[in-house]
Amino acid sequence: MKNLIRFSLALIALMVTSATVCGQQLQDVLSIRPGEIWPDENGQHINAHGGGVLKYGDTYYWFGEHKAEHTSSALVGVTCYSSKDLLHWRNCGVALSVTDEPGDDIERGCVLERPKVIYNKVTKKFCMWFHLELKGKGYNAARYGVALADRPEGPYKFLYSQRANAGTWPMEFEKQELAVIDTLNAANFKEGWTPAWRKAVTQGLFLKRDFGTGQMSRDMTLYVDDDGKAYHIFSSEDNLTLHIAELTADYLHHTGRYTRLSPAGHNEAPAIFKHDGTYWMITSGCTGWDPNEARMFSAPSIWGPWTQHPNPCRGPKAEITFGGQSTFVLTLDDGRNIFMADIWRPRHPIDARYIWLPIEFEDGKPVVRWREEWKISD
Repeated sequence: MKNLIRFSLALIALMVTSATVCGQQLQDVLSIRPGEIWPDENGQHINAHGGGVLKYGDTYYWFGEHKAEHTSSALVGVTCYSSKDLLHWRNCGVALSVTDEPGDDIERGCVLERPKVIYNKVTKKFCMWFHLELKGKGYNAARYGVALADRPEGPYKFLYSQRANAGTWPMEFEKQELAVIDTLNAANFKEGWTPAWRKAVTQGLFLKRDFGTGQMSRDMTLYVDDDGKAYHIFSSEDNLTLHIAELTADYLHHTGRYTRLSPAGHNEAPAIFKHDGTYWMITSGCTGWDPNEARMFSAPSIWGPWTQHPNPCRGPKAEITFGGQSTFVLTLDDGRNIFMADIWRPRHPIDARYIWLPIEFEDGKPVVRWREEWKISD
């Protein structure tokens, strides 16, 4: 009888402990806690880094890089998670898989970063774009890749990869600009980061260098405007200049029309949104895996002119973007915007964390204020 009582008490204690643990797990996803472990429905930290979110129907889909324990090379591909409330996420599996085919563009071990997905209402296809570096080539390929699917969660079929807008000048380059670019000779600018070198980059030194092979395409995002036109925004010219390139009606190619943002400004990690008719873009500087101060730009048109503003971040570590780097801005149906960033852990990539914070407006400009915890309903 005593043994039965002891067993019953032990069972009750286990049930209380389990309830406490489960209660804590539930509490963990009742609010967003930037920089903390974010468990999916299975209790595993979400593995979707450098990503973006697409809403289709009543469901949100979060796409990102699947990170391994000790390397940032792509060993799996792009993962997809789904949610109804932006808090509780279900792992939908691998949306785009790398291959084991030697020499394939997305061969296992390549660098596949910052995947973004947009839906084409005309073709009824889901279009994925990402930054791609070929296996064993370091960061020299500087390509974008494109994949296509019939369902938001995939599977996605890889279509192609290449550099951007080969044989095409930016839309603002007319006779005067082209006359100047004809005079630029790389042999005269062997010493980098001098005032003369920066001026030459601004005038198109690297544009001229890559004109035939196509412009470099690294950190990137996608944006669909109110009129249904889509744009590919990416770091180019050795990460010195951002390019904004218009996409074809099927969202699968560039039209050849593009512009430059902040030439020689050294920006990457673009995240764009629109508020009351003004386009806003948050970027980072280029300091490798180390965080730096966020930059912000605005324009009355996607084509510019773009004006730079001070860092929009407020609070502890605002000068290094709270220890993170921008990746995406999610606009909700009611017009609110959520700033998304990654806290990179290069020595333990799978443990990289997420910063999601609401974007507020003060004096007509976006502000991203640090919060230890917040709810979508706040």
